[in-house]
Amino acid sequence: MSCPAAQKTHYAHPFDDDKLKEECGVFGVVGVTDAANFVALGLHALQHRGQEAGGIVAHDAKKGFNSAHRFGYVRDNFTKSSLMETLPGDIAIGHVRYSTAGSKGAVIRDIQPFFGEFSMGGAAVAHNGNLTNADALRRELIERGAIFQSSSDSECIIHLMARSIQRKHADRIADALRRVEGAFSIVAMTRTKLIGVRDPLGVRPLVMGRIGDNGYVLSSETCALDIIGAEFVREIDPGEMVVIQDGHIESSRPFGPSTGRFCIFEHVYFSRPDSIIGGRSVYETRRAIGVELAREAPVDADLVCPVPDSGTPAAIGYSQESGIPFALGITRNQYMGRTFIEPTEQIRNMGVRLKLNVNKSLIRGKRVILVDDSVVRGTTSRKIKDMILDAGAKEVHFRIASPPTAWPCFYGVDTPNRDKLLAARMTEEEMREWISVDSLKFISLGGLYRAVGEAEGRNDACPQYCDACFSGEYPITPSDQIEKGFEMKAAE
Repeated sequence: MSCPAAQKTHYAHPFDDDKLKEECGVFGVVGVTDAANFVALGLHALQHRGQEAGGIVAHDAKKGFNSAHRFGYVRDNFTKSSLMETLPGDIAIGHVRYSTAGSKGAVIRDIQPFFGEFSMGGAAVAHNGNLTNADALRRELIERGAIFQSSSDSECIIHLMARSIQRKHADRIADALRRVEGAFSIVAMTRTKLIGVRDPLGVRPLVMGRIGDNGYVLSSETCALDIIGAEFVREIDPGEMVVIQDGHIESSRPFGPSTGRFCIFEHVYFSRPDSIIGGRSVYETRRAIGVELAREAPVDADLVCPVPDSGTPAAIGYSQESGIPFALGITRNQYMGRTFIEPTEQIRNMGVRLKLNVNKSLIRGKRVILVDDSVVRGTTSRKIKDMILDAGAKEVHFRIASPPTAWPCFYGVDTPNRDKLLAARMTEEEMREWISVDSLKFISLGGLYRAVGEAEGRNDACPQYCDACFSGEYPITPSDQIEKGFEMKAAE
């Protein structure tokens, strides 16, 4: 199949603030008693994909549709029996979020899933991704009389469904999604049907599982299947729609033939290490990234230390390949929530130290290799370097398990503006000097492709993954951002 052209026109703590954030996670269940309880468990497993807020919509034959939307962690809201009793039924969907499109620090009406009452009955939609033509669609819909309730781009899908002339919910969803551009993995529900859809490039993940005799699950990641004891069935293909009802699955391709461009950063950072992507353990892929990094960027040192927790598998791989001992030189405080109060300037200036602490007896006098998953703004890297030096390290070398992040993502990742990305403003050597370490090396883009299983590396003529945050090659033109002045990379 030929390579598709780009689709036309289309923090609470300083440590977390210097990381790219996945926008959200989606989860749905049909064919089980008290489906909302299963959804709550699934969302808990997907909490790493969105910690700002969560929501669940459920349907019961007698009580109809019911919903609950709350700010904060799943465990603090959807474990209360008083709340879960208001969500009866054998079908439910849920969503956890960070805010990307829409306002930061959202209001309650921005929390998904979104619900709409249509002529053939109600339907709810949960969306992982970002629509790159949402601004234009929103203007058009408002001019035609639509009244928006939220600032989320995802609400466009509900309004487009309402304007479709199709008679079935699934056909209305397909109609709506043909109008949108960007990245979307959708989990939707009617009174009796669970529906899953991925965009034609399959940028964001979506998998299907089975539970019990007639129960089925849709989830952003396989780790959420494990928590409810569901059996993994398969990934939803790029451009595929599945409709699940009464234990039966119908599959269709509403967008025609497509070639996938899955987000490569899911392998590097977003997905949980115990998830499976493309039949391969995320943990094993990250370990392989460390192996490749050790081959590309060796250095004489005494210890290989991960920046917890996301740098750990790559650090293990680097240690195994290099023969340099692995050590937990930095300990993460697992019990400090994102809502930790920082009442004074002195406390705020502690920054990373509130969340990370160095094992001084281990680090003192050593040449240390620090392995991290990425460098975004670089501010955290500088603070961690200072901590390691303060602990008495002889040398500090950074090894980064992804290429330089030089371009923003518009497909569902909370990325700073390009002028805030360190790699967009500096060469690798300039970054090394700015962070002030003895050496700084990133894995090459080709090396990353090899580590994720592409033996021949990246096919530059037709890349196997979406790697726009590294390469600046956007498979879907971000038309809303271009309208606002964003300049895409010039063709080489």
